[in-house]
Formats: sequence, C-alpha cells, structure tokens
Amino acid sequence: MATEVRALFGAPAAEWPNPDGSVTWEYPRGPEGTRTWMLTLDPRSVLQSIGQALTEENFARIQHGWRPEQVRRLLGKPSGTVRFPQKAEEVWEWRIAPLEPINSAWFHVHFGPDGRVTGTSRREEAPVGGPDQN
Repeated sequence: MATEVRALFGAPAAEWPNPDGSVTWEYPRGPEGTRTWMLTLDPRSVLQSIGQALTEENFARIQHGWRPEQVRRLLGKPSGTVRFPQKAEEVWEWRIAPLEPINSAWFHVHFGPDGRVTGTSRREEAPVGGPDQN
C-alpha cells in the first residue's frame, strides 16, 4: 500500500499519473548515486512494480525532439544541469554505473534552443592519480 511505501522510502521526488489510473513514484538516489527507482501503484494504491530507470534500454529510448518532461518521466530527476550559452544548449546529466568498476560515469541528454532533445552522450572518467597516471 502507498502508506507503507512512503514509510519505507519517504516522499517521492515526483508522482507521474498513468493513463490506466495508476501512478508512478520517482525515487532518485543522486546526485552521487547511480540509481533512480520508479515504483508503480495501481488505482487502489497497491504497489505493482519497482523498476530501475537508469538503464541502457531507457537511454536508447530517448528520441530527437523529445520534450524535457518526457525525458524526466523516463529517467527521473537529473543529478545536474549545465547551460552552454554559446551553443544555445542545455545538458542534463545522471550519474550511472560505469563500464569499468573503478571509474565514474554519466549519461547526458542535450537540449537545443527550442528546448527539445538534440542528442545524448555519455562520459566515463578514471580516478585522478590512478595507476595509469604518472
């Protein structure tokens, strides 16, 4: 039930109504965490599913022209945003699980001057002063 979910997880960062009358609650674990949980409750407020939003499958779903609300609904709250005035671009980023365990990684969604998605990118960084650095 919704009351138990709130008791365990606290208030969600966002509540997303679904066409079938259910609601999805967003629980980001950023800015340093690499997980955003989406919990869906049916119209009777019974927990139906728990899913991870920050997955390769979801990253691949993002399409050119999407609005910010569509991206937020799919991936949850970004861990940060950066504006690039010279390019008339805004970039949202989420910390994600890296390919190499000792690294840090981020997934980015780029928005153009019209506020729509122009593309995505990812970055992975090795720790500073690691064994490869002399």
